[in-house]
Amino acid sequence: MKSALLAAALSALMLAGSPVLAQSTDQTAPSSLVQSAVADTLRPADEVARDPLRHPAEILAFAQLQPSQRVADIRPGAGYFTRLFSRVVGEGGHVYAFVPNKTAERENPRADALVAAYPNVSRVNGDLDAMAFDQPLDVVFMSQEYHDFHIPRFGVDVTKMNADIFKALKPGGLFVVIDHQAAPGAGNTAVETLHRIEGALLRKEVEAAGFVFDGETAAVANPADDHSLNVFDEAIRGKTDQFVYRFKKPG
Repeated sequence: MKSALLAAALSALMLAGSPVLAQSTDQTAPSSLVQSAVADTLRPADEVARDPLRHPAEILAFAQLQPSQRVADIRPGAGYFTRLFSRVVGEGGHVYAFVPNKTAERENPRADALVAAYPNVSRVNGDLDAMAFDQPLDVVFMSQEYHDFHIPRFGVDVTKMNADIFKALKPGGLFVVIDHQAAPGAGNTAVETLHRIEGALLRKEVEAAGFVFDGETAAVANPADDHSLNVFDEAIRGKTDQFVYRFKKPG
């Protein structure tokens, strides 16, 4: 009885942040896998504490991950989503923690800790505009990172990066992007000062690589954010207005 009530509550939670879809396949990750992934006891306490702001159940459902899939988590940081993906794809699937060469010295140890904890996770290093994987991917995921790759010091050709992601995916594969929303008309002018990018520009760039827009969710949107503050400002940190887009490779 308790498990049935928990499943019902989880379903209601997902519906509350349900995606606004365009050309969607209407698939979702199985709710039982989402539930077990979020409840994973290996997840650090500080990450679990962020769940009310990051809405992992809604994001996992929106990303449409399935058992046995292969997913790349681009610049995974401490692995908030990597851990969740590992549990959903399971033993038959694989998660690639992609660490850019530019930041590898600092970030490789964190990725290696994920590899040690989860047998279906491996670290991949490379240039962001020369990404390659040993198997075709079902999903490429990028959370709060895309804007950084427009900053000149990263030295990334964003057009080439999007083309490489397109190439790495299977036909029908998904590219899911979360980022901090910038003010209307800002484009990529606030990527370094505020660490924000306008969603409309990002969508235009990704679609130019051949992707088809497949939907969005307001799960981590915040209408109270006026887009004027740096995302690390304590007044808004963790509570920024974020967009979540899903793109599909045709086929």
